Amino acid sequence: MSELSTDTQAQAGATSEPHLKRSMKPRHLSMIALGGTIGTGLFVASGATVAQAGPLGALVAYSAIGIMVYFLMTGLGEMSAYMPISGSFAAFSGRFVDDAFGFAMGWNYWFNAAITVAVEVATVGVVMKFWLPNVPTWIWSVIVLVLILAINLTSARAYGESEFWMASIKVIAVLAFLVIGLLTIFGVMSYHPDVVHNLTAGKHGFVGGMAGWLTVFMVAGFSFQGTEMVGIVAGEAAHPEHAVPNAIRQVFWRILLFYFLSIFVIGALIYYKDPSLLQSANNSDITVSPFTLVFQKAGLAAAASIMNAVILTSVISSANSWLYAGSRMLYSMAKEGHAPKIFGRANIRTGVPVAGLLLTLLIGMFTFMTSFAGPEIYIYLVGASGLSGFIAWIGIAIAHFRFRRAFVAQGHSVKELKYTAKWFPIGPIVALLLSLVIMLGQGATSFTGSMANWNWSALITTYLALPLFLILYFAYKFTKHTKTIPLVDVDLTPRTNE
Repeated sequence: MSELSTDTQAQAGATSEPHLKRSMKPRHLSMIALGGTIGTGLFVASGATVAQAGPLGALVAYSAIGIMVYFLMTGLGEMSAYMPISGSFAAFSGRFVDDAFGFAMGWNYWFNAAITVAVEVATVGVVMKFWLPNVPTWIWSVIVLVLILAINLTSARAYGESEFWMASIKVIAVLAFLVIGLLTIFGVMSYHPDVVHNLTAGKHGFVGGMAGWLTVFMVAGFSFQGTEMVGIVAGEAAHPEHAVPNAIRQVFWRILLFYFLSIFVIGALIYYKDPSLLQSANNSDITVSPFTLVFQKAGLAAAASIMNAVILTSVISSANSWLYAGSRMLYSMAKEGHAPKIFGRANIRTGVPVAGLLLTLLIGMFTFMTSFAGPEIYIYLVGASGLSGFIAWIGIAIAHFRFRRAFVAQGHSVKELKYTAKWFPIGPIVALLLSLVIMLGQGATSFTGSMANWNWSALITTYLALPLFLILYFAYKFTKHTKTIPLVDVDLTPRTNE
């Protein structure tokens, strides 16, 4: 099916089933992918990574994850430029690997999206306590739920525009932090830390040994979660064959630069044994954010309020994005025959898959309600989605490896591709192995002593997503009798959103 322009789609709507509309501009794509990875992982938890592994240890960990994400995103870019469909990596997993793999990948990611919506709207209430501690947190959560629903119901372009401006606020905050931090390092500001001592203290900037570095490696992996969302947005981007590769090329280097420089500035200006850094690991108190500490040392009195506002924007942006991602994943699965057909229908005027949007919101609201009615249930639901992002990364790596091999096996030349990922097959293999290390290493600290002394509760909440994925995969495989698709039989017919 040839790609339809927005105008053509609108005209076709009267005579055929309406589809998603390609209304997002390249700037929307770039900022969505960039903003999706700049959040509390950078603004708050980055301080704990410096405390746990030392400034140089944290830099190495984030750089390694950045390189892995580069391989993943260029692979996703290659497939998305060739076949720009919403819910891309789940659809690619089914078409290039095994239908059961695509089924499990799609439902795994949708479940993760719905749960994350609940987590983020609950976090909004916690953030608002900074200014209005006496107002019930659920009020703010409900307001945000209504807000993101209204944005997503309007149109894909409305979502893209809202994300563009919210992501811009986060980017401006990081840039301001880097400018002030670098000025401080070079002695321009009134605060004069011992930069060399801070960077080389401990074991020449590396502390905590292998355990500390591995912990930071895991945190860095979570910090980069969300970059794959550009593959989902590709289904509604104008001229995706150009916009998607450009967004991936630009965003990767910006993200790596932002994270690398931010960690460097934190390590240079704040001693790694500063108690505030370690507190920022699992603390909602914005006053212990390394960004707040640096701004305060530079003489910015309102630093805590400013950073709290930035984090509030970040959390709302995340909830908004995951609601969008969940609805589009359901749309894609319905088109692949992996979900009821109703979720594959879009509003004739707006091009929004309303049914998928409402179901994602409903599950998010249910999960949010369990945080009041049954905290234990809430913890397990959140745990069940914890590794879903890494499972998606594994799916991207496998799908890309199979896609390129099938493309060549069927007599095509790599030169025919609109965008080519470099370092094949090293890229997807490295990405796959590192994703497995990160995913399986999450609960390493729970395996201490004999089996009787293992932290089984922590293990269950950490790894719950993995057995759920396997149950989905094998249940579909055995009921539908699917097999791994031979390379010569892989369907490489270019498609857009049907």
